[in-house]
Amino acid sequence: MDKYIDVIRSSMPPLDEFTNEIRELWDTHWLTNMGCKHTALEIELLKYMAVENITLFVNGHFALEAVINCFHLSGEVITTPFTFVSTTHAILRSGLTPVFCDINPDDYTIDVEKIESLINERTTAILPVHVYGNICNTLEIERIAKKHNLKVIYDAAHSFGVTVDGIGVGNFGDASMFSFHATKVFNTIEGGAVTYPDTENNLKTKLNYWKNFGITGPETVEAIGCNAKMNEFQAAMGLCNLRYVEAEIEKRRLVHERYFERLNGISGIKLPSPSSLQKNIKRNFSYFPVLFDGFKLSRDEVFEKFLSNNIRTRKYFYPTINSLDCYRDKFNSHNTPIAKYISERILTLPMYADLALSDVDRICDILL
Repeated sequence: MDKYIDVIRSSMPPLDEFTNEIRELWDTHWLTNMGCKHTALEIELLKYMAVENITLFVNGHFALEAVINCFHLSGEVITTPFTFVSTTHAILRSGLTPVFCDINPDDYTIDVEKIESLINERTTAILPVHVYGNICNTLEIERIAKKHNLKVIYDAAHSFGVTVDGIGVGNFGDASMFSFHATKVFNTIEGGAVTYPDTENNLKTKLNYWKNFGITGPETVEAIGCNAKMNEFQAAMGLCNLRYVEAEIEKRRLVHERYFERLNGISGIKLPSPSSLQKNIKRNFSYFPVLFDGFKLSRDEVFEKFLSNNIRTRKYFYPTINSLDCYRDKFNSHNTPIAKYISERILTLPMYADLALSDVDRICDILL
């Protein structure tokens, strides 16, 4: 029987390196609450991501909820239905109403030409999503936001390590949320972060209070918050993985190129391409999405064919958020027809740093 190939495989450092990284925790017994590993990881990420400020969280979802709440938003937030459900959950759990804008058919990011038609007196923010490492049209989004006095929070879960014209992607908008989940290019097992340029409104302090129950002192709780702190074991894993992330991205690039070499030009298959909206993008090759449009088999048939050959792919993102059971009574997916169309035809193929090129060839052989 052919070996099983999963859609992702978490990157991990050498075991000895991780055990050495956590060894001092047995001396300090300081396991959470912003200890030495947490502090060290923040410092290293500031340098690697080339951002002004960063705050770490237990996961990306709470990172997004935190910044939404700390900006004290109200009313409506314009976002995209072509994303992971966490994006919309964070908006609704913060007492806000998501307004879904369709995506563009080229790189699957929010269609900036349709944003302004959705803005009204209740709109307070735009929450676009960088998809598969493709970066939104940040210049146009900034123009729209300034014109209408709106906050911009990017869901940058897919875009760790990406730069545009040499600028780290975490510098765009009022804030960006990153996920450090085990499935991502860079992971801290679970984890996340918010990056932001703003200092005058003391956002760093607000975020730190929010993720620690709103506690401001030994006997004072001045805000409502939750427990969303990254622990020391997560931070230690991040410190180890960060040392290898550039090498991991390079391995992913080789996988990406082999897929392109084997599949480019096949009728009915659209391969991923970098965003045409910005030039000079340093990519992270986080996913390899393939759109089946006019192929001899449907996306679902291809999915099943791979599964029968012990290859796990993912219908990502499917269904659209406004088609999910918990939201379909509140929203109409037909209002975002391009997102619906793409979601019914997209399939992400296995993509991770240690995926052997011979396995890529096997995947392509089955598809062809």
